[in-house]
Amino acid sequence: MMNTTPVATVQPWYDVRHADPGIFIIEEPHHTERVKSYLIVGEESAMLIDTGMGVGDMGGLVTSLTDKSVFLVNSHAHVDHIGSNNQFEERWIHEAEAEEERLIAGVGNERLRNVLAPELLTGPLPDGFDIETIEFPPSPPTHVMLDGHQFDLGERVLEVLHCPGHSPGGIALLDGANGALFSTDVAYAGLLYVFTPEDLPVYHASLKRLAELESELMTVYPAHDDSPVEPALLSKLAHGIGDVIEGREPNRRESDMALYEFDGFSLLLMGLPEMA
Repeated sequence: MMNTTPVATVQPWYDVRHADPGIFIIEEPHHTERVKSYLIVGEESAMLIDTGMGVGDMGGLVTSLTDKSVFLVNSHAHVDHIGSNNQFEERWIHEAEAEEERLIAGVGNERLRNVLAPELLTGPLPDGFDIETIEFPPSPPTHVMLDGHQFDLGERVLEVLHCPGHSPGGIALLDGANGALFSTDVAYAGLLYVFTPEDLPVYHASLKRLAELESELMTVYPAHDDSPVEPALLSKLAHGIGDVIEGREPNRRESDMALYEFDGFSLLLMGLPEMA
């Protein structure tokens, strides 16, 4: 794993590291999911990929890291990636998730108390944070994007790769000139989630697409667990999910879920017929 440099911050909920020039890894280390957002700074503007769990002041943190104007690109609309969306005026998401209720109507307290349940925390919540009242206000997207869209930050261009399977509008972002892939929730070395059997071949196709880029990449930045990681992870994930499609038996089967364990990652497949 490449070396990164810690960046001091007054917000204890976040762990910030500087990777390649212009790339900040923003981790939320006190939750088992270890969610990561990314600030990518170009010569003219800066892009924030996702806003995390809504526990810290993401807007204030980003302002402390760059004086460039910042716009938000959501990799998808799951609750652990949209928590501070309302702090940003310009918000992009793939067209397939532009009408997600979590964005249009917000997220209520009961759902968020489940996401931030004590057994999922590995450290304290920040002083002044009230788990009993937290809600995500509406944060509808101001712009939608499709596969192939390019964001030019000035001397750094990122291309949108539509990678459905984990979610309908899930994306990765490719910085081809610098050999960097922001693989978001599509690819990481941890517990992967696929919510219906019908999504599995779609997810496999997305992983194969990313694996085809391996020879062009130097670094992969996922949204969970370790980051950065070696590009070889991509083909490893694609091969593993391919084995599941070809009939590999799960390591564990319970209710409507099956768990498949591999070297360095695992897959939880949901939405299966209930076991008798």
